Amino acid sequence: MTTPNDHPPVDAVILAAGKGTRMKSDLPKVMHEACGRPMVHWVVDACRQAGAERIVVVVGHMAELVRSSLADQPGVSFVDQTEQLGTGHAVDQAREIFAPTPDHDVLVLCGDGPLIRAETLRTLLDTHRSTAADATLATAVIDDPSGYGRIVRDADGGFERIVEQKDATPEQLAIREVNPSYYCFRSGPLFDRLSRIDNRNANGEYYVTDVLGIARAEGSTVSVVDAVPPEDVLSVNTPDQLAEVDAILRRRNSGADA
Repeated sequence: MTTPNDHPPVDAVILAAGKGTRMKSDLPKVMHEACGRPMVHWVVDACRQAGAERIVVVVGHMAELVRSSLADQPGVSFVDQTEQLGTGHAVDQAREIFAPTPDHDVLVLCGDGPLIRAETLRTLLDTHRSTAADATLATAVIDDPSGYGRIVRDADGGFERIVEQKDATPEQLAIREVNPSYYCFRSGPLFDRLSRIDNRNANGEYYVTDVLGIARAEGSTVSVVDAVPPEDVLSVNTPDQLAEVDAILRRRNSGADA
């Protein structure tokens, strides 16, 4: 089925299974509140405002708490990630849900990134569709790229791959263009390529970012939206980062940040 403008429907997968050990709390990381709401709620809202028809939340640590928090949200369903084996493994838990709809577009986001704006997702989706891409990602240039995957460009300035921090060379660590984990994929190719990634990396995890490298190696279009404001890409790993994100959201909501 396609929408009246001949674009396939868009769905979303939100990764929300992590514990967040550096948060100094037993709560699932996505359940920590920013501006009075659990972080994952901001991400769900942005997906819905961007047109997502189905929103699949991948849960793990204290899954029932996340489920109950989102129980009254229309269009939201859940899948379980019982082992924390990486972002690629997390997305793959939704394979059966998306098997009947290989032509859909799928936004993939992390539930601990509450600063994502619907307009950014709409730009991501528009670029994905206008370039007939198999995969599209957003990037941002930030002053301190510590903790983020780095964007490696080819000799022509095009996207080559993402290198996670633990796997990066000293030269790659100096790159300030980072991956904030905002993606859009075509459903069929996404799950085909997820079945072919491996965990041969410093963390021993299955990375969804490896799907982008496979797509490029196979000659498929991988598009990049590279104008995301640095303030929009902050994710939360520590109480200090949560306080910073909380302040940004409160400023936005007060109208001080257009």
